[in-house]
Amino acid sequence: MLSKVILQANIDKVETYFDRADKIVIVTHVSPDGDALGSSLGLYHFLSVHEKTVNVIVPNAFPDFLRWMPGAKDIIRYDKYTEFANKLIAEADVICCLDFNALSRIDQMADAVREAPARKVMIDHHLNPEPFCRITISHPEISSTSELIFRLICRLGCFDDITMEGAECIYTGMMTDTGGFTYNSNNREIYFIIGELLSKGIDKDEIYRKVFNTYSEGRLRLMGYVLYEKMQVYPQFRSALICLSKNEQSKFQYVKGDTEGFVNMPLQMKGICFSVFLREDTDKNMIKVSLRSVGAFPCNKVAAEFFNGGGHLNASGGEFYGSMEDAIGLFKQALVKYESLLLKN
Repeated sequence: MLSKVILQANIDKVETYFDRADKIVIVTHVSPDGDALGSSLGLYHFLSVHEKTVNVIVPNAFPDFLRWMPGAKDIIRYDKYTEFANKLIAEADVICCLDFNALSRIDQMADAVREAPARKVMIDHHLNPEPFCRITISHPEISSTSELIFRLICRLGCFDDITMEGAECIYTGMMTDTGGFTYNSNNREIYFIIGELLSKGIDKDEIYRKVFNTYSEGRLRLMGYVLYEKMQVYPQFRSALICLSKNEQSKFQYVKGDTEGFVNMPLQMKGICFSVFLREDTDKNMIKVSLRSVGAFPCNKVAAEFFNGGGHLNASGGEFYGSMEDAIGLFKQALVKYESLLLKN
């Protein structure tokens, strides 16, 4: 059995919102990852069973290795179909904001969502949610937003309405946001949920293969280049850094998602507890920052203090507007400031 994480008052309000709504829009954060899409599509399939008109709108493109997900072909990209997306948002009865805690995380969609008259519901697991929704379901202690979607559906008394397609999406979100259940995944209830999803007929081994073992030749060659040429190790701080420019990405026919998981690779080394990946964004004039750690080292604090970001204890992200040289300089400052914690961990 699952513990009742979500407040009953919020369950009741969400049930009322869904019952009264005809048109529901689901939005998620810029550069959607597995959990963003898993939670959004998991909720999409559930609401579709209840004969609601449901649309999933994302700010921009998502990785090729997630395009197999049931319902992915029906996702609307805001950057490509802005006028149509604005119309859907403006006409929605309910807008579900999934896997983000601030309007800035949906980029150009922010104004449309803010100004929409719809009732808004946030379902998220990141720290410090901003108060832009009528209902805020925020639980940073939960491994993924996809897990929260499963819990919500069950608390609504609708487990039987989770289809196999919806279960595949929810499982994908849970799996990707825990690195294949290798971090933020020690809660035994996660594995109870997996068992329930398996009862829907999902093939978790096939899902793993589709997500992690269908990359391009370019990604594999880029991975080799990154490990041999670009990874810098700072053993005195038990840390490692990878940085990658736009030019370097273009040499390997980079497509969105090709660097997914690169930040985790240095943590495979004995004695390394903190890893940072700096990548020049191919679409924007900024540097995307990914941070990972093991044990008790709070990479989310580094993300917030140095890279305008945040996240979870062992998995965080941020952004830096400046040169790669300056970003590397900030990383080194962080190592000095957090030296005692790095060596203690």
